[in-house]
Amino acid sequence: MNWQLIRLDEVPASPWRNGGGVTRELLAWPEAADWTCRLSVAEVTQDGPFSRFDGVQRCFAVLDGAGVRLGLNGQCFDLDRHSAPFAFDGAVPIDCQLLGGPTRDFNLMVRQPLGPALMRRVAGHWSTTLENSKLIAMYSITTGAEARFGSKITALPAGCLAWQLVPAGAEVGLSAAEALWMEVPL
Repeated sequence: MNWQLIRLDEVPASPWRNGGGVTRELLAWPEAADWTCRLSVAEVTQDGPFSRFDGVQRCFAVLDGAGVRLGLNGQCFDLDRHSAPFAFDGAVPIDCQLLGGPTRDFNLMVRQPLGPALMRRVAGHWSTTLENSKLIAMYSITTGAEARFGSKITALPAGCLAWQLVPAGAEVGLSAAEALWMEVPL
């Protein structure tokens, strides 16, 4: 099995209806019109609310820029490019304030009832043996990375998403200076 590679710079940007930024959709699986899992990179240029997605679990990570302050349920969360990804219910209203200018952010959205998805930052090596079949995705942020499936290694340039459906019992891993690792239940 081979990783499917999608380079950010080859994906056209779609402007938001509210004018607050653009999104590059890297993956909408199994199909764009009726996705179960969606991975995208957003360039946020002004403060404003997040779009609501009822029945969707969201994970959010700042890739570049000074960061954001997310307000939800009366609490504020400051996130920057070193913060752990932030998971939340897509139905909850969220306000986003830029902390020092535009940001570039990664979004993972998963429709329920697949179960909770996982997003984590990787700086170094990460590997696991899957207990269940999953969609595995990796995004190389600023430098190249290496995706591993069994003994096969695939090089990823910066700004590249690698993904594939991986069966239970498979060994997968990622080596990178700065990358995101994602697991979506099937």
